[in-house]
Amino acid sequence: MDTSIPVEKHVSVASQTLKHRMFSAENFRNDTAGLHFYTGVENIEKFFFILYTLGPSAFCLQCIFHNVVNISVPNQFFLVLMKLRRHTTNFEQSRMFETSEKAVQNIIITWINFMAKQWGEINIWPSGDLVRYYAPTRFKKKFPSTRVIVDGTEFPIKKPKNPKSQQKTFSTYKNRNTVKVLVGSTPGGLVSFISPAYGGSASDRQITERSSLMTCCDPYDSIMADRGFSVQDLFATQNVAINMPTFFKKKNRLTGETVIKDRKISSKRVHIERIIGLAKTFKILTEPMTATETNLSTEITFVCFFLCNFRKCIVSKNA
Repeated sequence: MDTSIPVEKHVSVASQTLKHRMFSAENFRNDTAGLHFYTGVENIEKFFFILYTLGPSAFCLQCIFHNVVNISVPNQFFLVLMKLRRHTTNFEQSRMFETSEKAVQNIIITWINFMAKQWGEINIWPSGDLVRYYAPTRFKKKFPSTRVIVDGTEFPIKKPKNPKSQQKTFSTYKNRNTVKVLVGSTPGGLVSFISPAYGGSASDRQITERSSLMTCCDPYDSIMADRGFSVQDLFATQNVAINMPTFFKKKNRLTGETVIKDRKISSKRVHIERIIGLAKTFKILTEPMTATETNLSTEITFVCFFLCNFRKCIVSKNA
C-alpha cells in the first residue's frame, strides 16, 4: 500500500470495487462458464427464457416477512438458482447480494414455492403419439410401447430431531436419513413424471400406489423399470406391462435368451439414471438438506428435475 495516500481513499476505492463485483445476473452476460457454474444454465438468453416461463406473476412477486426491494427480480431468480446449484449458505449469499440472511431465506422459500406452483400447472405428461415420435430410433424398434422409464432415487437430509421423523426418513438402503422420489422420463429424455417426496423408509411400490402414475398410462403401454419395481399387479388391470430385468431368485442360471433381453432393457433403462445424474448436479440434492429445506423437499426436487427439461437433451436420437 502506498502510505502517502490516505487510508480513507483506499477504503473508498475498495468499496467501489466490491460494489462492481456484486453478484448479479447481468455481470454474467458474457461469462457463460461462470453462469453455468453458479446456476446450471448455459447462457444469459436461456436464463431469461426460463425466468419468463414463470409468467408476469414473477415480476409481481412480493417476498414475505422482509423488504427485498434492493434486489431485482432477475437477481432474486439468480440467487435461487445459485442456492439449488451450489447449495450456498444463506450467510454467504447475504454477503454476495448485500442483504440480510433473513431476506435470503425468505427469497428462497417464496421462489421455490412459486416455481413449483407455476410449473406444476404445466402438464409434462406427453401423449403416447408424441412419446413414440420423439423416441430414439433403436428404442422404437426394440421397445415401441414404452411410455415412461421410471426409477426411485434418494436425497440426504440432516437427521431430524423428532424420533418419529427419524424413523420415517431412515433409509436402510442408504443407511442414513433421506427423502425419496419416483422419477419418470420418456425414451427421448424428457422428464415427464415427478412424484412428491416421501421419507426414505418408503418403498417404490408404496410411492407408486400413492402417486398419479397409475392413472397416467393408457392400455397396452409399457413401463420400463429396474429390478425390484414389483408393481405388475397394480397395472395389470389397465393392461400396462412392466419391462424390467429378470430377478435371479431361486434360479441357478438364466437362459441365453433371457440374458440378451435383460441386457437390452438395461441398456435403455440407463437413460433415467443419466437424467437423475443430471438433476444431481444441483448440489442441494446431494448435500444433506436442512430442516427448512426438508420441509420443502417436494418442491425442491420438482424444481430441480423440471429445470433438467431446459437443458440440452442427454439422450441421442440413435440411443
